Parts: sequence; structure tokens; C-alpha cells
Amino acid sequence: MTLADSIMYRLIALALITACLTGCGRSGSDQSSAQQPANAMTPASEAAYVAYTGATIWDGTGSPAQNGKSLVVQDGRIVAILDAPPANAEVIDLEGRWIVPGFINAHGHVSGRWADDSVTDSAARVRADLALYARYGVTSVVSLGGAPAEAFTVRDAQESTALAHARVRLAGPVVVGDTPAAAASLAQENIRRGVDWIKIRVDDNLGSGEKMPWEIVHEVINVAREAGIPVATHIFYLEDAQRLLEIGTGLIAHSVRDQTVTQDFIDALLDTGVCYVPTLTREVSTFVYASRPAFFDDSFFLEVAKQSEIDRVSQPEFMTRVAASPAAAGYRIALQQAKVNLKILAAAGVPVAFGTDTGPGGRFLGYFEHMEFDLMAESGMTAEQILLSATSVAADCMGLNDVGTLEAGKWADFVVLGENPLADIRGAHAVQRVYVAGNAVARN
Repeated sequence: MTLADSIMYRLIALALITACLTGCGRSGSDQSSAQQPANAMTPASEAAYVAYTGATIWDGTGSPAQNGKSLVVQDGRIVAILDAPPANAEVIDLEGRWIVPGFINAHGHVSGRWADDSVTDSAARVRADLALYARYGVTSVVSLGGAPAEAFTVRDAQESTALAHARVRLAGPVVVGDTPAAAASLAQENIRRGVDWIKIRVDDNLGSGEKMPWEIVHEVINVAREAGIPVATHIFYLEDAQRLLEIGTGLIAHSVRDQTVTQDFIDALLDTGVCYVPTLTREVSTFVYASRPAFFDDSFFLEVAKQSEIDRVSQPEFMTRVAASPAAAGYRIALQQAKVNLKILAAAGVPVAFGTDTGPGGRFLGYFEHMEFDLMAESGMTAEQILLSATSVAADCMGLNDVGTLEAGKWADFVVLGENPLADIRGAHAVQRVYVAGNAVARN
């Protein structure tokens, strides 16, 4: 059976389910004899239904959370959210917990750096990074540079009902070049490899380097446009971000951090529909190791944090360098400007896609995503805005059509939380279970 056939049969099953919504699982005078009970359903394939019950379900669409419903899954995909589970389903009682869609990181980096040092195979190291993301509820990652060639093999194998780590999309190496022709050649090489995105940098690292010349920027964006591949751009300055929107970038991959955003910039984002990715924790990573960070004592961090990386950033010499670094001081100030701008843009209705720039040294996969949630809240975003940013908005921004919401036909990628994340985004830290394609993710 093809995937299209499978989805068609699921939708037929969904129609049957919907026809009996008002009667399924009810008793007494509430149930009409003309309505078909759930146990009359025939599974759309040989795989059994699995129904997750007893939880409050927030589906990521912007609709209110639903209490007392059942999330029904089959063959790794969502069938429906029902009043009661089908009689022929395996029932998993979640006993008052919350179900939300798996979180999507629109700007991460998957390289294998975070695998256990004993793992030597490159593809296995990539999968280890993706498993670490998933352990924290991040079930999809767009890796904007730095992934090894083997990551493409991992990506191409992920359309599987057996998947149990985060999904990945890839940009290939960041496109650079001294001339338009050289940069175009690298962009074309990435496209031949089958990238999902092209990544470029237009930044001078607080004046310590040179920005990509505009003639090269134009050439790379033109090459990508001809191939139908969107371009994600690393920026720092408002003027550059504004110009990139005019040229045709497909994503603003970091916050504007030099000044307060203008109405012209807001209007340009709204007119183009280009999404804005804050990556606030990127700034944190530049200065937080000047001394021992408080999160080193957080049990949520320590459960699976890589000890060798903790040791590296805890070396006295390393901390001394960070404390004395002008760049660290500059990025600390930049973080405050980024938070101001995020508040303005979110209030204006700009599509904000959750992203962190995790993956390089000191940016701990998974845990920093939850730190990003907290920083977004400090910036003035509501818990619901943050959750939408990390689910349906990120999916729309990154072109991920089969994840991001808990709707029929989409992959059953979801997180079970022990606390209400809509009341306080810190409830998202209470990750108890994670599922990818309906498979429980190992969390030890």
C-alpha cells in the first residue's frame, strides 16, 4: 500500500468515526440507536488503533484545549481526536496529563557532536543528536549548516512508522565564497545533494569580520530561487535584514540585535510572509560560561547532559576567556535588544518561528530549547503564542506539512506533559513522555 492509499483509508476511517462522535462511548439516553458505536469500526489497515485517553489535548491549531478526549493513532499517524476511544483500540490512560504537538526547532544544528564519545559511526552520531532533541520533546529540527553527509541518509530514512528520534531537514554547508561564481557553485553543489534549505550569513561578528558582499548575496538567492529552494539568512543588523527581505530571503534566521525594529521592517515581514526566528539562547551561550551557570544544578538538565561538554565549559581557563571577551559583553547587550524586538514583532502579528541555534559547543541540545521558551516569555510572549511558535507556526514557516498539529493524517509526533503549559510556559518543562510516529522515545 502506498502512503497516499494509506492516508486515503485513514480519512475514510475518520469519516466513519466522525459520523458517530455524538454517540461513541456514551450510555443511557445520551446514545441514539441510530448512531453507530465506535466498536463497529473496521481498522483501515492491519495495524491496531492506539488511543491516548485521560489527557487534556491542545492540538496546535489555535483552538481551545480539549478535555476528556482521546487521541487516536494508527500506523504512526493521527486518525482523530474523539470523545471516546474505539472499542478495538489499545488504550493508554494518561491520567490527567497534557498532550501537545511535538516541538519544532526551526534553527538548530545536527552534527553528531552530542553523541556519546564511544559512538564512532557518523550516521549513528547524527541519530544520537536527534534522539537527544526528542528526549526533550523536540520532534523536528531544521539543521541550518554543519551536518555531515551521512545526515542526508538519516533524513531520507525518516518517513517510517518505526522512527523514534527527531525528524531533520537539512541546509548542507553554509554557502560562502570570495566571488559570486564561487558562492553560486557551492549553492549548486548543495542543491545537487538534495538540501531543503540554503543557508547564508550576512554578519560581521560585532565588527570582527567582513559581511558577505551584496553581489554574492544576490547571486546565491537567485541560484536558490531558480531551484525552488528557500534561503535562510543569519543576520544581526536591522538594515541588513530589511535589505534581505527586499532581495528575497526566505527566513530571518536570528533576531535583529543592533536597534529597535521599525514599522517599515514590520510591514515588510507581514507583506512578504517571511518568518522571524529569535534564537535568544544563541546569545546566552556567548556569555553564560563566564561563571558556573545556575542551570548546571537543574535536574532537568543533568538527566542527560553530556558530561564532557559540561567539563569543557567549566574549565577555569575557558571561563576566564569568556569573562574577558568583548564579544561576550556585546552579545549580552544584544540579547536585551533581541527581547525588546521579539515583543514588538509578536504583538504586531509577525510569524515568529521557534528556533534556538543549538548544536555548537555550549548550546546543549534539548535543554536550551526549554530555556528559549522561558526567554520568549520574558520577552512578553504569552504561553499560547510560544507554543504556537514551536508547533504549527514553525511547521508552516519551514514547509513541514505533516507535523506541527494533531490533525488527521499527520505524523503522531507529540509530547505528554505533567503540567499545563498554557497556564505557564514552564509547564512545557514537565516532559513525561515523547512520541515520534506513535513510538515512545527513550528518555534515559
